[in-house]
Amino acid sequence: MNMLRRQALALGLATGFTALLAAGSARAQTEITVQHPLPTANSHYGAGAMAFKESLEKASGGKYRVTIQRNDNEREMIESVQIGTLDFTITSTGPVGNFVPEVRTADVPFLFRDYAHARGALDSAVGQEILAKFPARGLVGVIWMENGFRHLTNSRREVNTPADIRGLKVRTMENQVHMRAFSTLGALPTPMAFSELIPALQQGTVDGQENPIPVIVANNINQVQKYLTLTGHVYSPALMIGSPSLWGRLSAAEKAMFMEAARVGRDANRAKVTADEQSGVDELRRRGMTVVTSVDTAQFQSALATAFAQYEKELDGKLLNRLRDWKPAQ
Repeated sequence: MNMLRRQALALGLATGFTALLAAGSARAQTEITVQHPLPTANSHYGAGAMAFKESLEKASGGKYRVTIQRNDNEREMIESVQIGTLDFTITSTGPVGNFVPEVRTADVPFLFRDYAHARGALDSAVGQEILAKFPARGLVGVIWMENGFRHLTNSRREVNTPADIRGLKVRTMENQVHMRAFSTLGALPTPMAFSELIPALQQGTVDGQENPIPVIVANNINQVQKYLTLTGHVYSPALMIGSPSLWGRLSAAEKAMFMEAARVGRDANRAKVTADEQSGVDELRRRGMTVVTSVDTAQFQSALATAFAQYEKELDGKLLNRLRDWKPAQ
């Protein structure tokens, strides 16, 4: 082989190797960002996001790399997903109803009997119909996740009956369904972003708040609240929401891969909620909270009768009943 041919071959090999490196680099640089409002290390959102990340990165052979970030302003995250500056968010449904009104139906108090009912209904065709409403609002409803059943905390007194709530200033999500429930009980609902909650509790701007046990534990709310009542007044779903600008660029095979990763994330999220529910109340007692465990649910439901009547009028009553009446196939 003469010198010129050897040089040409060497140049060709070098060029090909460089192209391979560039292709590999391009694949590795497809960054996907997921934001959620809770600490990643020990929260149920963090568990879901990490499982999504691991599944997607493995299934794509490294083509997609997922960065997880915390952002405790849920409305801001949803807006960022909507305009395409953020790929995905995992968020409570609280602010989502302001973008997709049908979501509010899932936030009605005492709608779901237990976790099996809530998870089954939202994973069924009924829940999928709600997700199908998202594209018209500039969002992709990827999958239902969860926070868990919400409970009441406050810094002033034990809450044993609906009457004990009267006069309490209670932080709620920016959610008209939740606000109506608390105003019906005689509380003073004060909507604010989650990012404002701890300072508001510290400063006495509000007396209490309501969240699932995993959220209360993960955010050390016991440091600014003395009393916890296991009201279980509403099941709090969560959602993984995607950006249409990203989703529209994916092939059918890639969408299937993302959906499988989302299912893995959902299962990890729910498993963490279950684990935290089992250990969280004892942990909060250990941290010094006074916990009221015996709650007359029927008494609270009766006190909310006028609110239920309004929900039937203002929300999709048919959808509400389908969620309430859902049962697993026999």
